[in-house]
Amino acid sequence: MNPRLLLINGPEQGASYPIAMDSFAIGRGRRNQLWLADASVSREHCLILRQGDDFVIHDLGSHHGTLVNDTRVTERVLVNGDCLRIGGSQLRFVIDEEIDCPETSGDIRIIEIPAGAAQLPVGLENSRDLHTLLRMSIMLHSFHALYQARSSTARSALERHLLEFIFEAIPASRGAILLYEGDLNEPSSLSVRSAESAPHRPVVIDRALVGRVTHEHCGLIVENLLAEHPARAGSEKSVALLLAPLLIREQVYGIVYLEGAAFREPHLQLLVAIAQIASMALENAFHVDWLATENDRLESELHPADHMIGGSPRLVELQRNILRAAQANSTVLIIGETGTGKELVARAVHENSPRAGQPFMAVNCAALAENLLESELFGHEKGAFTGAFTQKKGRLEVAAGGTVFLDEIGEMPLQLQVKLLRVLQERQIERVGGTQPIKLDFRLIAATNRNLEEEVRAGRFRQDLYYRLNVVTLKTPPLRERQSDIRILAMHFASKFGAQCGRRISGISPEAEAYLAQYDWPGNIRELENALERAVVLGSSDIIQLEDLPESIREIARPADVVRAPGLQDAVDHAKRDAIAKAFQRAKDDHAGAAKALGVHPNYLYRLMRNLGMR
Repeated sequence: MNPRLLLINGPEQGASYPIAMDSFAIGRGRRNQLWLADASVSREHCLILRQGDDFVIHDLGSHHGTLVNDTRVTERVLVNGDCLRIGGSQLRFVIDEEIDCPETSGDIRIIEIPAGAAQLPVGLENSRDLHTLLRMSIMLHSFHALYQARSSTARSALERHLLEFIFEAIPASRGAILLYEGDLNEPSSLSVRSAESAPHRPVVIDRALVGRVTHEHCGLIVENLLAEHPARAGSEKSVALLLAPLLIREQVYGIVYLEGAAFREPHLQLLVAIAQIASMALENAFHVDWLATENDRLESELHPADHMIGGSPRLVELQRNILRAAQANSTVLIIGETGTGKELVARAVHENSPRAGQPFMAVNCAALAENLLESELFGHEKGAFTGAFTQKKGRLEVAAGGTVFLDEIGEMPLQLQVKLLRVLQERQIERVGGTQPIKLDFRLIAATNRNLEEEVRAGRFRQDLYYRLNVVTLKTPPLRERQSDIRILAMHFASKFGAQCGRRISGISPEAEAYLAQYDWPGNIRELENALERAVVLGSSDIIQLEDLPESIREIARPADVVRAPGLQDAVDHAKRDAIAKAFQRAKDDHAGAAKALGVHPNYLYRLMRNLGMR
């Protein structure tokens, strides 16, 4: 069985991605087995799991969804030929065999490959010689443009370009490139090309010939194979083969395997020369890929992949603690006020951990009813309750090997807390309605804006679960403790929403900046983001003005460092003072009566008078 994905529409059309592991991750993140550099693809988009002889695709909560045969799915068993659409890429799932490997022999002629040099083709016409040399030079330079690609993309692109060039230079009817990693008995990946218009049939690979090429580092011509290949019975013409090795640092990395009606010795010399040029291109591509990987590792140590904006001491300390926590496998508890970015911290821990290439599953414990939350976490068997028409895997099971993030863990019902504690202790679950325990390997990260110690004392949270969760604690600082980050975050949000609205935002006025810095931000980063979105949508210039900010921010006492000429805001403040004074006169200095006359809450009136400097 040779399961793989064929890219039939996308930037690397024609590429083949073998599914060689039990878990094959697809997404925009570079640590996925299939990396799709597409903004419409989520960082962890979907996952293909091998379950016995079946391959099941799971959508990981992606924004634009995973489509199988133009139908959006969350979980589905793939069959041979299924068409997958992920973002702007279209792939075909294939599990049919591409190669057949009988043991045969033939009339073999051998040309040894000279060490360190390629033999140029001889015996061809001069025009053909010049054309071949020109094509080889163009091929070498085209490979250079692929060195910036990641390894899987570089391999598939190099293989595709190499086969296209070979078929132009050598009269082959069918061919394959077999690449090996470690085990020379079975190829780890292959690319197949055919010049025939007949229906698809496997490429017949002779193990004895491949073994001879890998052992002797030589190119081969094999002739008169009609009588000795049962797979070719019924063919009216004899078949000839050309084989040449791909060598990296004097080790066989792959084999070029061509099939045709007849080959001559100059064809083999040409194939050997092309194979050596391709070997150099492959080695350079892998070396650049290693350098890029090492650079990413060093960069991650200096700047962790947390997508956090700012440079305040509190944020730098949090980033440092994220890196430390990420390297361990301990349970992490993230505490902090609402809107401080707890899920962002959880994703940063996952992305900087050894589990980064595996799924990240987020569950909001406050968003689901108790029975739905239990099914969402642990899954259920068919018929476990009304509406359970099929078996469903829970988030904990789907995230095997990865990370589970339980947001608002303080809202979890007590009955589920007992089950979660058992899962953390034994690392196994039972689906709702099931009796068979399922062992799991996952990392748990939990977050809450509640004080769990107080919740334990009040009897709303289990003490033993709290101790189990509180192994490594990360605290997200509120925005009021990150004063130096407010302007940076505000500019980031202004640029972000400006791009979405088609407006160019070049800055924030000094008055607006002063008010943003003075405000307490009870809603933290989420409130700041909403305030800037409003300012961009309602504003009319390329500068965010004070008048564009929400009234709750403009109502605070004027910051001491703001000095300006009388303007619209002063007129508005004067009108507010006059309306409040008249309301108190009519209510005979009764605060509640004045608030009622103004149509506002008494507490809001207190705050408004304080901000306006009224007694």
